[in-house]
Amino acid sequence: MPAIESSNRFKLLRNVIIGVVVLIVLIAFWPFRTVPTGSRGVLTQFGAIRKIEPEGLVVVPPWQNLALFSIRAEEAQIDEADGSTSDTQPVKVSLTVRYSIQTDRVSEVYEKYSHNGDLSSYVQTATQEVFKAVTARYSAPDLIAKRSQVSSDINLALKEKLNMYGAQVINIDMRNFSFSDTYMHAINEKVTQEQLRLAAENKVRTVEAEQRAKVVTAQADADALKAQADGEAYATVTAANAQAEALRAQSDALAKSKDVLELRRIEVEKIKAEKWNGELPQHIYANAPIPFLQMDGNK
Repeated sequence: MPAIESSNRFKLLRNVIIGVVVLIVLIAFWPFRTVPTGSRGVLTQFGAIRKIEPEGLVVVPPWQNLALFSIRAEEAQIDEADGSTSDTQPVKVSLTVRYSIQTDRVSEVYEKYSHNGDLSSYVQTATQEVFKAVTARYSAPDLIAKRSQVSSDINLALKEKLNMYGAQVINIDMRNFSFSDTYMHAINEKVTQEQLRLAAENKVRTVEAEQRAKVVTAQADADALKAQADGEAYATVTAANAQAEALRAQSDALAKSKDVLELRRIEVEKIKAEKWNGELPQHIYANAPIPFLQMDGNK
């Protein structure tokens, strides 16, 4: 009995050891791996790249190794990149560059630059170089006035630069754009003077407009008075002419109607004579007409 128990214990211990060894081997050489979303799997064999695996389940033989390589958008911070304008004014800017690895160049980037897709150090260096090159093409005033164009130039130049490293630019945020304190003070002074000049010009234009309005008003009043006077004079002349014309017409009518008047007078005297009762007036005034007498021969 003791021998049988000892033999059973030995077998149990052996089985446990074998199980543990198998488990360790399975864990160490488990062939099934997963490539997460936003990554690529770089499959290498003895250090050499054999294949780039897409997202999903990957079977990795024990003699090969799988490295995860990110193709997600990465971010590089460039604080106070410095440059100089074409008129030798120092300028600084802080930038945030967002980029990602081109999916068809993962193998090249893994082999030459990064084993995980992080190219921030390359991006920072390239951005510094590009900023210096772009700002050197602009004068300080143009760098301020054409900031959107400067940003576009930096973007284009950086895209070309990062393409060398297998990366693509997503976008660039440019902030804290500044010149030296002396130059900024000079700019502020110039802006202040320009604002004062514009204010003075506006005041002059306002005064000139008011004066022109007064002149126009005075001229209108003068024209109105002149028109009124001309109208009154014209009315007076017209009335005088009309009156003279009326008098002249009346005089002509009277001159042409003497015979008619004489005939009318005779007719009136005839009517008076016909109505006379034969009695003479008791009082005869000077120049008073004497009624016509018809003497009957029988009396």
